[in-house]
Amino acid sequence: MYVQPLLCLGRLTVALFTPILNLIEVPLNSELQEKLNRVAAENNSGAEEYVRQLVEYYLDHDQWFRQQVKKGLGQLDRGEFVSHEEIGTRLDQMFRS
Repeated sequence: MYVQPLLCLGRLTVALFTPILNLIEVPLNSELQEKLNRVAAENNSGAEEYVRQLVEYYLDHDQWFRQQVKKGLGQLDRGEFVSHEEIGTRLDQMFRS
């Protein structure tokens, strides 16, 4: 992280923390690059913008998925689940109706 001095008052220095833009390069083989360009164009977007959208969507979905897993594990810990046998019974009843 880059620290930029903002104000000096005698011995006290107030600093402003500004993050430096981090660029990540991901090498793509020519086939994948062509596919990316084609799909981005189909979505009326440039390749870089499309990748940003995909990464943001992936990260949002990953966060949601992890929360759902934690929620499910909590339900299991509390005994809030249906057993295999109960599912079988419910399916049998459903198909007999």
